[in-house]
Amino acid sequence: MNRISREQIRPVFTTLSSIAVVVGIVVGIGIFRLPPIVASNSASEFQFIAFWVAGGFISLMGALCYAELASSKPDAGGEYHFLSNAFGSSVGFLFTWGRMTVIQTGSIALIAFILGDYASLILDLGLHSSTIYAILTIVVLTGVNLLGTDPSRRIQNVLTASIILMLVVLSLFAFISAESLPSVSNSASPGDGLFSGGSVGAAMIFVLLTYGGWNEAAYLSGEIQDVKRNMMKVLLFGIFIITALYVLVNVAYLQVLGLEHLQNSETVGAELTTQLFGNESTFIVAIIVIATALSTANATIITGARTNYALGRDFPLLRFMGRWKSSNNTPVNALIVQGGIALILVGLGAWSQQAVQTMVDYTAPVFWFFLLLTTVTLFIFRYRSETDQRPFSVPLYPVTPVLFLIACGYMLYSSLAFTGTGALAGVAILLAGLPVYFWAKFHKTNSN
Repeated sequence: MNRISREQIRPVFTTLSSIAVVVGIVVGIGIFRLPPIVASNSASEFQFIAFWVAGGFISLMGALCYAELASSKPDAGGEYHFLSNAFGSSVGFLFTWGRMTVIQTGSIALIAFILGDYASLILDLGLHSSTIYAILTIVVLTGVNLLGTDPSRRIQNVLTASIILMLVVLSLFAFISAESLPSVSNSASPGDGLFSGGSVGAAMIFVLLTYGGWNEAAYLSGEIQDVKRNMMKVLLFGIFIITALYVLVNVAYLQVLGLEHLQNSETVGAELTTQLFGNESTFIVAIIVIATALSTANATIITGARTNYALGRDFPLLRFMGRWKSSNNTPVNALIVQGGIALILVGLGAWSQQAVQTMVDYTAPVFWFFLLLTTVTLFIFRYRSETDQRPFSVPLYPVTPVLFLIACGYMLYSSLAFTGTGALAGVAILLAGLPVYFWAKFHKTNSN
């Protein structure tokens, strides 16, 4: 029996705070780690920047599709709600199972570990310093979200504003100082073209990985004020801010380090601040990375728990996760379950030495598969005439969603080819949700 009524969920997210969540999820540690890999697959500085602009354009096409879906069918379950309505409960359940056991919780654990690595540079807590910081991060941020959506939303606003300010100041300082800094490399020749050389597929995997997370706005659709008018603004302004920041920061990397040096860098953020502020800049890098990791972790906790809540709302076997605490306006048990699984993954990560690579390997194919499948629901809902009263319509339909589907299909292929056996592990974990689904369905039938 469904005991949760949607009226218990209050629309507390303004357009600004929703944009803060989207920017906070996307602008994370990737911008400090992945640009060298993109640069190594670029034949020229112009091509390198063009890849980042293309990433923003592809994300914009996806955001337009999601704006129509989320404004037409607002629900705290986000993509789970769309997939269940279009393909049935089995696909929706598997999607949520994957988010709950791998994608979201794995991301939270991964981010917490990286935060721990950089926090240990400031204050080392001993042999298991990173693990201790990771545990504290998950416990504290989950605790803040248990206190209510309002405090977590305010913290997200502050963190996102701080990150944008730090990245803009750092980039502008790089532009001003670039002429007076010693040369560290010879850049690629000015004659290198946009389409000649380079590896588009390999570069775009990491560009779009850095852009990943804008689709999480769908999980706020049940709590955004005047969602039918504001969802489009949230996604479009969010993508615009993210693209502008990424282009700005990457141009700063080129200005200070040059393409050749960037292609061979492993710690590009640290090298940029070292060039600007000297060898004692470790503290600056650590603060910036900790702030971005906190922002991404908090935003991921906010949206991840909404899917678990929707699953508990629809399946009596898991109804303990479908409790929405009205006084705090938050999915209490869904947050606790998510935090518990993330802590287990932290324990496994502490035991493993390849946690980062493993997470990327088995999450990427699953992520692109469900992003592709969610975009297909746009065609299904239009065919069924379920969204005839659309507050927002994706421009140039069907061209825009078809182009985004092609992009998703290409990324799915590239991520399978890139990850190899890691992809099989992700699929295996995903399919492990099937027996749980049949058990939950059997329990639901008997309950009725």
